[in-house]
Amino acid sequence: MCNDCQTTDTIIDVRAIAPRLRHPLIFSTFENLGGGESFHIVNDHDPKPLFYQFSAEYPGIFDWVYEERGPEVWKVRIDRLVP
Repeated sequence: MCNDCQTTDTIIDVRAIAPRLRHPLIFSTFENLGGGESFHIVNDHDPKPLFYQFSAEYPGIFDWVYEERGPEVWKVRIDRLVP
């Protein structure tokens, strides 16, 4: 968990977004964060594959915190760590 991170009010509810647009939007949002900032995603399934993609693309510079784990809604906070 990132104790130095400031959670923004940015919440991306991907349930209403076309599947092909979800990951690009999430990655773009992450890339626009400053160190210590975070945002939230809401999904209708466990976004574990997205976690693995973050691990490959951004090793060591993000934190992933489940805030809710189904069975109908998953909420995750994604932090951009301070270098």
